[in-house]
Amino acid sequence: MKKKVGVLVMSYGTPKDLDDVEAYYTHIRRGRPPEPEQLKELKDRYEAIVGGVFPLRENTDRQVEHIQAELNAMDVPDVEFVCYQGLKHAYPFIEDGVEQLAADGIKEAVGIVLAPHYSTMSVGSYIKRAKETAEKTGVHMSFIESYHLHPKLIEAFANRVNKKLDAFVETGAGRDEVKVLFSAHSLPERILSIGDPYRDQLLETSKAVAAATGVTNWQFTWQSAGRTAEPWLGPDVLETMKDLSEQDVRYMLVSPLGFVSDHLEVLYDLDIEAQEVAAELDVRLMRIDSLNTDPLYMQTLADCIVTEYQKGALLHG
Repeated sequence: MKKKVGVLVMSYGTPKDLDDVEAYYTHIRRGRPPEPEQLKELKDRYEAIVGGVFPLRENTDRQVEHIQAELNAMDVPDVEFVCYQGLKHAYPFIEDGVEQLAADGIKEAVGIVLAPHYSTMSVGSYIKRAKETAEKTGVHMSFIESYHLHPKLIEAFANRVNKKLDAFVETGAGRDEVKVLFSAHSLPERILSIGDPYRDQLLETSKAVAAATGVTNWQFTWQSAGRTAEPWLGPDVLETMKDLSEQDVRYMLVSPLGFVSDHLEVLYDLDIEAQEVAAELDVRLMRIDSLNTDPLYMQTLADCIVTEYQKGALLHG
């Protein structure tokens, strides 16, 4: 009989419907309900992209199903992998996922976040919550902190960049005329003072994807900064677009390497907000397709999970 090994797949989470947006936003704000105008703005954004149907939740469900299938197709001797979700700001919360796998009798598990780059403020906070619950429930759990340079991840991103550059060429633009803007979710600037690796890992991924595609005309930019009093990492993608337009750059390809799914920061911030700015500037803007359940991305995650599990199995006999 095969031993069941749990896999906690963690992500940010999203509301299940428009009625759930207020509770979701309140959780993000650590129990402080949003002001009515803030709530309306967030609801309007969701309605603008998908009419109240949230693709991130469906995407995450599919990703978890595909990861489990990929893991068990690898046929690790005497092991059956069972995947559980743990969301940061929505049900099932990270704690729920750990408690469920413990309730199912699973004693060993691996945790991974659907985000390739590590920050103490993002991936680190997911791991902390999972670890605390695992200790309470008696589950031995190890974690993958980052996988930002996994060869199959780089290949998946490179394929998408090449595909969109080809689309520019078909419209008459020279490949070298297209400015590639690698982007990721901004975080407060204070992470730099504590030696957080987030920015460096993102630049490493950007350089690897640029090398794999032969792209030399690129730069890194940030997006989707929070609205707080403290400074966030910049420049923002909208500012970058305006600066490039002033330099007579007419073609731009935004490649959000910090995101692995279609969700609000992609479908609204880039596909709506950034496209509106592009129209004002009279520049052509495209975006690479999100990874979602791309086989290469699923293989990246499965490979990392199996490697982490086997490392732990070796250490613990």
